[in-house]
Amino acid sequence: MAEEFYERVGIPGLLRASRRTYGAAVRAAFADAGFDDLPRNGAYVLARVYDNASALAELIRELGISKQAVSQLIDTMVMRGYLDRTADAGDRRRMLLTLTPRGEAAVRVSSEAASEVDEELVKRLSPEGFAALRSSLTVLAKMAGERDRSAEVAQPALGDGE
Repeated sequence: MAEEFYERVGIPGLLRASRRTYGAAVRAAFADAGFDDLPRNGAYVLARVYDNASALAELIRELGISKQAVSQLIDTMVMRGYLDRTADAGDRRRMLLTLTPRGEAAVRVSSEAASEVDEELVKRLSPEGFAALRSSLTVLAKMAGERDRSAEVAQPALGDGE
């Protein structure tokens, strides 16, 4: 992309273009480590499950894809050995996702690749600039979460006139 593009594009365009830096680094690291069968959105799922073994409901909301598509993604990741899926002992209707050893190894590879991009950013921005970028992105992420919760409250529950 031409340098002038970056000067005239809005923040959403910059976020989309800059996200590719992390994606390319992670995909290359996965390929080098033998995790080239990880499906689209798989790295995100691994990171979320690493953070929270019961993240299925959150995944559906965060990925912005249908429940069926998330189920297919999870099925694929289970079949390829990245995830285990078990029923929650406290609520049999709820599924728990956990990482397999292969999934844990893939999370490490992804984390290392992202850290390398972070290190390059610190060099180019300065530690203070990197901290400011991280702080700004955190605010944007929190705003999205607030909007998601507001939209959930505004939606009528099934059976309320639908």
